[in-house]
Amino acid sequence: MTAKQTRYVIIGASAAGMAAANAIRELDSSGIITVLSMEKEMPYFRPMIPFLISGKKSESDIALVGNGPYKGKDINICTGARVTFVDTKNKIVSASNSKNISYDKLLIASGSSSFIPPEIEGTNSQGVFALRTLSDAKKIADLTAKTRQVVMAGGGMLNLKTAFALLERGLEVILVVYSGQVLSQLMEADDAKLIRKALNIAGLKIITGCGVKKIISGNNGVKGVMLSNGKQIEAEMVLIGKGVSPNIDFLDKSSIRIDRGVVADEYTATNIPDVYAAGDVAESFDLLSGKKIISGLWTNAAEMGRCAGRNMAGRHTRYLGSAGILNATQVADVPFVSMGIVHTKGTDYETHVTETQTTYKKLVFSSDSKYLVGALFVGDIKRAGLYRFIIREKKNIDNIKSQLINHKLHYGHFLQ
Repeated sequence: MTAKQTRYVIIGASAAGMAAANAIRELDSSGIITVLSMEKEMPYFRPMIPFLISGKKSESDIALVGNGPYKGKDINICTGARVTFVDTKNKIVSASNSKNISYDKLLIASGSSSFIPPEIEGTNSQGVFALRTLSDAKKIADLTAKTRQVVMAGGGMLNLKTAFALLERGLEVILVVYSGQVLSQLMEADDAKLIRKALNIAGLKIITGCGVKKIISGNNGVKGVMLSNGKQIEAEMVLIGKGVSPNIDFLDKSSIRIDRGVVADEYTATNIPDVYAAGDVAESFDLLSGKKIISGLWTNAAEMGRCAGRNMAGRHTRYLGSAGILNATQVADVPFVSMGIVHTKGTDYETHVTETQTTYKKLVFSSDSKYLVGALFVGDIKRAGLYRFIIREKKNIDNIKSQLINHKLHYGHFLQ
């Protein structure tokens, strides 16, 4: 007698969804895996979409399937399939471009969408973008030929990467940051001095301490913006990078528990049997503080997705939690890594800072000095993986603390 094939349905085809699909296939060679993506394009590496704007990468260069761990073997990926309803009682998913799909195991990995602040007037104008998808990137790239100056609202990582992509296309770029500094979620103001210097050298203009109040447009689209301080700036394009919101609207009548996002336990399971959640849409917990969070990091989404896939396939796997580990990238010519707890003002964390003209290193220890809980490296990121391991595994550092502080840590210390 032939065993029944398990029907796996995954809503979302980005980091979490595709990691889950591959994890399922590794454990279940015969199950039917269907991945539903509301985007028209096949899955891609979302962190790389600014390179499409600069022209350094093509669409095929950033394809997900067939690269790295994303083999896509015997996985049915349905594009342009926006999920409209989940019937958890009858185990049915309804999508916009297909018939109802029945499932035995369901993963919600629908990700998130760009948050557009409602207080900004004129966000529906032609030439206003919130870069989140490959489609957004292609539209922005197409418009660069008709653009001289761009205003960007928000000083987060994706906006900075996009700003440099536009600078490489020869455009003038003005970054408007209300908080007073760039990358405020990844480091404190004193930590960002080298990066701010690199941004200035690269020609990025930065306005701090105010926000975009209104987008001014005409018959041909965007003409400029008005800032909250009353100043007006000319522009033919506006990009908004003010955070994201989980894609959960289609779950309104599903009985799936939702708080800030879909609530998942330490095994990525929701309150409904056979339904799991992972990635930007899922509310998980911070590895270090234990607080509930929605991570938003590609690496965390992929890890959580892989864990969910293993659980769906019957391999009981605990998700250890999310953290800002490892948030590594490069701004201008300056690489940096921010991981764990790096905001320490007004706290009792023990901090150690070492800086030169070209490097900045900050280590954050627990108040009892027994654990490394955060680290920031700017300019020199060698051996950052070792520090990540110590933070993530919550290693007692009594015997290696001096080596940590003096940055003399090496792999041999783990053999002791």
